[in-house]
Amino acid sequence: MTRFKELDPILHSQLRLAIISLLIGTEVAEFTYIREQTGATAGNLSIQITKLKEAGYIEVEKKFRNNYPQTLCSITDLGRQKFTEYVNDLKDYLNPNI
Repeated sequence: MTRFKELDPILHSQLRLAIISLLIGTEVAEFTYIREQTGATAGNLSIQITKLKEAGYIEVEKKFRNNYPQTLCSITDLGRQKFTEYVNDLKDYLNPNI
């Protein structure tokens, strides 16, 4: 039996991990802010946000602000829990003798 846990495939994507990492610190972020911070294209970011939403890790709210569409992303309790588990699992990989 191996001591290493399988890493969460949802969070093991670089862009999805970046999105969750941003939301851990900000709670809620606009799509444009996430795009600027990650350097992702709008299309790729949209796909990855959808995957996080379908997994229940984030919530997405679409509305209008000053007649412009606005997409807000927020982390869920499940997303917080899964991020913490992912970080702890990574620590096990980095410190295998502990």
